[in-house]
Amino acid sequence: MAAYNLNLVRVIERPEQYFPRKEIASRLAPGELFRYTYGDFARRVRRLASALTSIGVEPGDKAATLAWNTHQHLELYFGIPCSGAVLHTANLRLSDEHMAYTINKAADKALFFSPDLLETVEAIAPLLETVETYVVLDDTVPASSLPGLIDYESLLARGDAAYRYPDVDEDAPASICFTSATTGNPKGVVYTHRGLVLHSMMLSHVDCLAISERDVLMPIAPMFHVNSWGVPFAGVWVGAKFVFPGERPHAADNLELIQNERVTFAHGAVTVGIDMMNLLKERSYDISSLRALMLGGSATPAGTMKFYLEQHGVPIATAWGSTECAPLATVTYLRGDQQDLPDDEKIRIRTRQGIPAPTVERSVRDEAGKPVPWDDSAVGEVFVRGPWIATSYLDDDRSAEGFVDGWWKSGDIAAVDGDGVMRLVDRAKDLIKSGGEWISSVDLENALMAHPDIVEATVIGMPHEKWLERPVAFLTSRAPAPPDDAALRQYLDQAGFARWWVPDRFVYIDAIPKTGVGKFNKRELRERLDEYLEA
Repeated sequence: MAAYNLNLVRVIERPEQYFPRKEIASRLAPGELFRYTYGDFARRVRRLASALTSIGVEPGDKAATLAWNTHQHLELYFGIPCSGAVLHTANLRLSDEHMAYTINKAADKALFFSPDLLETVEAIAPLLETVETYVVLDDTVPASSLPGLIDYESLLARGDAAYRYPDVDEDAPASICFTSATTGNPKGVVYTHRGLVLHSMMLSHVDCLAISERDVLMPIAPMFHVNSWGVPFAGVWVGAKFVFPGERPHAADNLELIQNERVTFAHGAVTVGIDMMNLLKERSYDISSLRALMLGGSATPAGTMKFYLEQHGVPIATAWGSTECAPLATVTYLRGDQQDLPDDEKIRIRTRQGIPAPTVERSVRDEAGKPVPWDDSAVGEVFVRGPWIATSYLDDDRSAEGFVDGWWKSGDIAAVDGDGVMRLVDRAKDLIKSGGEWISSVDLENALMAHPDIVEATVIGMPHEKWLERPVAFLTSRAPAPPDDAALRQYLDQAGFARWWVPDRFVYIDAIPKTGVGKFNKRELRERLDEYLEA
């Protein structure tokens, strides 16, 4: 067969040729959308790719973005790697120290940023060692102390709309993402062109996310976190319409866009889905256009799934993965013989983390390194490998801890049923060992968030003299009189939990702290546990 580079040039050229009139929309402000076509988009990306050398970004160099989900960010997704350079989507929700660490680690030569992040960029600029040019994603240059600051539209004006992309080697790096630094400094993961193309192909698979030209896609998951789960690459390839939520979107912004633009597929963190659910209980929005809402980052509570399905006819799509997996490794779907099951049974299936995506291998291993039996009872750590799964971190001696013989060692604990469908039990570090027995914080959290008066819930272990650890639950509620400890203990007892699983303490707080990617920040809760319990 012919040698043929699987690179992102192939991805962007397809809609340019076959879907040039398809629309891309981007929220600029409440009620205000910028609209253009794939034809416009493609010309601007060629201008960008050809202009990068004018700011010293050559093939093989890295360039960072600190940006929201916008059409300009999508242009950077392709203009940088299709020129032969490497895109680094820096996480704007990290601390200044960690943001600077990732930019220095990647050795970025340029930094593109959204206008509202000027103060953030000015704050970290003195810490940056390799950045030579700053580009604000606007048509004017603001007053600033940043050296070498130019505006994005002026940069594009230097470029050539007829520029011919180089045929970038498929094994060349295309993109870099960093983990969200739950412990230590963030770890960098490099994605190749080939890996991103194959990942995009997988997202388009009918038994995966089934992304197609007919879709109207709305990426709520940040484009600065694992490439918004790869959906921007896959959506461009098939020529789907995009709706980008723009700067700092809230639940109302997301729901209005879904309603007004007739979005068919949206994806974001579980906490985003919960926020939207709570607003839907107060206001009326028509979200019936959604064929699926994909929620990730943590297990989706069955109660959340039930609400969307019963009240709005919207199924929740689920999968499992990580930054190391670009990010999808396994996916949950209803098999042919499960289509006519009752809704509650379908939800039970969808709360699981599924089977490996095509070409990905998964192994769930016990402490001795042996595969666990598929009995949905035995648990072990999840290992994966595949064509878009990382095998090391970027210049990081922690690679030896995270990868074994080409497998990524996830740190997630799971069980597998007779059909090979995985059920995530917990993160290894979040399992609570009480009296020599394991308690799953995930199971408790899902049950508590199914309570009608509980908005959010997360569970951590607190030290105990006798039992080593005991669970404590942190909760938020909008009820005038939220359920007390006795009521919650009774509720969990009726839900079938063993008495020793039930948390010793239930602590209501105004807001559960979250990480930069929307997950509950259990590390912060552990660090401030005494403070919360005393309060």
